[in-house]
Amino acid sequence: MSYRKRTLEQQADRIEAVLARNRVAARVSGGIVTPRFVRFELITELGARVGKVSGLADEIAMALGKRDARIYRDGAVIQVEIPRSHADPVRLLPLCGRLTAVPPVTAVLGLEQNGTPLLLRLPAPDVAHVLIAGTTGSGKTALARTLLTSLAMHNRQGDVQLVLIDPKGRGFAPLATLPHVLGGVVSSSATAIERLRVVVQEMERRDAQGVSRPALVVAVDELADLIQTGGSAVEAMLTRLSQRGRESGIHLICCTQKPSAALIGSAMKANFPVRLVGAVAGKDEARYATGLSDSGAEKLEGKGDFLLVAKGELVRFQAAWISGEDIGAIGADIRSGRRSRRLWGEPAATAAGAQTPATAAPALHRRRPDTSVRGLVTRLWHVMRGGESQ
Repeated sequence: MSYRKRTLEQQADRIEAVLARNRVAARVSGGIVTPRFVRFELITELGARVGKVSGLADEIAMALGKRDARIYRDGAVIQVEIPRSHADPVRLLPLCGRLTAVPPVTAVLGLEQNGTPLLLRLPAPDVAHVLIAGTTGSGKTALARTLLTSLAMHNRQGDVQLVLIDPKGRGFAPLATLPHVLGGVVSSSATAIERLRVVVQEMERRDAQGVSRPALVVAVDELADLIQTGGSAVEAMLTRLSQRGRESGIHLICCTQKPSAALIGSAMKANFPVRLVGAVAGKDEARYATGLSDSGAEKLEGKGDFLLVAKGELVRFQAAWISGEDIGAIGADIRSGRRSRRLWGEPAATAAGAQTPATAAPALHRRRPDTSVRGLVTRLWHVMRGGESQ
């Protein structure tokens, strides 16, 4: 741990040296290590221009030996983010093992930048349906598996049921072992059409009877492929579900590489209030995916580095990951009844005082020492520069 603190101090010194050479009156006031990157906080003197600091991104990256640096304003503070040489994975099982309680029909997504667990409650009025976007290698299908697995982990079959449609037949295959899955994983367009027709009929039945339980989650991998092969029938049914499904307890989780209106239809696109956006090819794709003109999604690192976009606001997070073997073990545990209390996690990860690399994030604080706990899982070690260390 001491080596990592020294590294933070050295990097902060180099940032300040670059600023001083360019006559920018600013200093590093603090920072934090996330699973994906290191973020430093700059405080500038009155009159300092933010644009001048942003223009030093390449010089700061070169001084730190990094391929790039992201500089942006966050309130009264300027943030400098640099990628870590070796990112720490965020594993779903240890993360869930540290959560004392998960609300009903709520998915565990991963860790926010400050190390706080990020959860998504599907029945919330501002959620309902989720669109996951990103290029190949961004981790969108892996994030969908994490989301769906976490729902099965923390909800009984009588509370949550899953309908899985995967045109390629690979992304959702490990989820077939979960007892919450209805009718296995659908891969053919003809079967997908029939399955969606049944879901639409169920929505109409629930509307007529005024019921909304159990929650029914319809997950589609490669949404654009399904619409292209299934044609207008698939698009029409998905649009109806996106428009009317929330009140009947039906939620859509859809993955696609490029969520443009031309590919998935403007009516359906407008009914996905929450988007989880991974790495994209460029600014145009970032605008399509997030619906925002300057989201920075084109600068994401890939492999689970995501933005949550909701109501025009952005939350960057590292998606949790789970292997196919772990999903199979979870399915077996649920079927056997050994997890009746829905408590999860690995013994080594939940022992008193134990901390995994992904959730133990040392932070740099240049004012006063502190040992506060952020959220439910992350302890931040604060150090005072030139003073007491922990």
